[in-house]
Amino acid sequence: MPLTRVLVVDDHEGFRSAARALLESDGLCVVAEAADGARAVAAAARLMPDLVLLDVHLPDLDGFAVSERMAALPNPPVIVLTSSRPITDLRRRVAACPAAGFVPKHLLSGAVLLELAG
Repeated sequence: MPLTRVLVVDDHEGFRSAARALLESDGLCVVAEAADGARAVAAAARLMPDLVLLDVHLPDLDGFAVSERMAALPNPPVIVLTSSRPITDLRRRVAACPAAGFVPKHLLSGAVLLELAG
């Protein structure tokens, strides 16, 4: 069964709304949104989403620290990092963290998330 329950984490409300609409139109179920890392980890622990779309740049913790905390949860979600910055700026950090992959914000789609989630 494909992954369908998604938590969207980004500090920009406009991006969260747009990502929700896009992912839901692609058949995924966005179970929650979070604007910072602490709320994201709490939501992931409480809701146990299948997948987390996680912005790299958050106001309290960066996406790499959040991905480490989520990976330590009893039922860790698949994490896909996102950013408006190009992957070339982040390649080493993405490779070293527990995230399944990275998608630039402008290329986001349900299909891309599911492909990265494996």
